Amino acid sequence: MAVCDQAHDLEQNLPAFLTQEYEPGYEVIVVDETSTDDTPNVLKLLKNDYEHLYTTFLPKPSAQLFRQKLAFNIGIKASHNDYIIMTKINFPPRDTDVFKAISEVLDQKADLTLGYLTKKRIRLQPFDTVAEAEGHIRRLERRISKVRERKSGNYVWGRYNFIILRKDCAVDILKLFEQNISASELFGIRLGILWKNFIRRSSTTLLYTE
Repeated sequence: MAVCDQAHDLEQNLPAFLTQEYEPGYEVIVVDETSTDDTPNVLKLLKNDYEHLYTTFLPKPSAQLFRQKLAFNIGIKASHNDYIIMTKINFPPRDTDVFKAISEVLDQKADLTLGYLTKKRIRLQPFDTVAEAEGHIRRLERRISKVRERKSGNYVWGRYNFIILRKDCAVDILKLFEQNISASELFGIRLGILWKNFIRRSSTTLLYTE
């Protein structure tokens, strides 16, 4: 995950990622996007308690860089596992067995799986190829000046909360990040997602949480 000036969020939510009961083991990689608050110190303290936490940082801002794409690229290169979850610090696991539950139902044939969070469940939407998920990713990861958080209708409109991907597909997925999309193209993408997720009823798996 990538963070920037989110010391409070890290203190509140990062332990939930670090205390998962997952026997094969896992690592949590946090890329600091040159934070100016207490983020570096919070990460340093947490690293003392959790040996599977790895932290790195993004170089100083440059107008030529796509920062989100670069941050995730740094994190992916630092990872040692075949599967990666790309998420945000404000979407912590609600239970200690979430990683285990996801691994038990994950479609191993899919290049990537999009995850949607609601109050009591997690919906997993697998895609056999990156190309099949192109509209979802381009829309949500596009370059915009202001992000508006929406609490309902996430799945219907393709507003996923995390991506599970095979590491060998990461390069193709990151190519879809931070693109400029015209209003007319965005409208077409939205209709395509609505058709796939609501009308056509794309295949998904539901996990229920307490």
